[in-house]
Amino acid sequence: MSKRKQDKNTKIEKESKYYELKTDAVKALVEADEKNSPEVSEEELRKYTSRSRFNVPHWLKMAFIKFWFAGAVCFFFMWGLSGYLADMLDTLFVTGLALGIVTDLMTNNVIRFFARTPGENDRWIMVTIRGYASFPLNILYAFVVLFFVYSLYNMINVGYVMATGKSDVVILGVGPILFGMFYLMFDLLFIRYKLWMIDMFGKGKRGKAQKVKL
Repeated sequence: MSKRKQDKNTKIEKESKYYELKTDAVKALVEADEKNSPEVSEEELRKYTSRSRFNVPHWLKMAFIKFWFAGAVCFFFMWGLSGYLADMLDTLFVTGLALGIVTDLMTNNVIRFFARTPGENDRWIMVTIRGYASFPLNILYAFVVLFFVYSLYNMINVGYVMATGKSDVVILGVGPILFGMFYLMFDLLFIRYKLWMIDMFGKGKRGKAQKVKL
């Protein structure tokens, strides 16, 4: 066999293998689904996500979302309805109701939207269940957090009066920024306590299971 003919056969063989690999790749791509696709780690996925020059920490994004929505509710309801609702209890009731609704329909959904993996941001949400049951639970939870925020405001103002004797001065008024920060602080404290309780309950359950096996 001449060298030219041998080179020609080698080239044909390489081309056939090349197209065979291409065909297999297309077939694998068409037939790919959740069952036969290989698992990819979160670190590997992050390599292919777009990165901006200013990388904002994930926890800061979650905290800002909670802070912003709480401050917005304060602005539109506590400030916006202050001229129409003379009684403070009525204002607090409407504000608590609005906080619960906004949390259920907007805040939690925005937090879930920024999750890089399913369920990643559930640790930033108090009521993680979905559906109609989450609606009344978020409203109830909003009233609890609002009670602690209002108590903190009252404690600071009463403490100032007791320290200075000036009963006609309110040192700390309600504003969207400070209200949002106070609401965020108590919200994160309650969520942290919930996660701690779940962790403690899980450890106790695992300890009992190990004793039973022994």
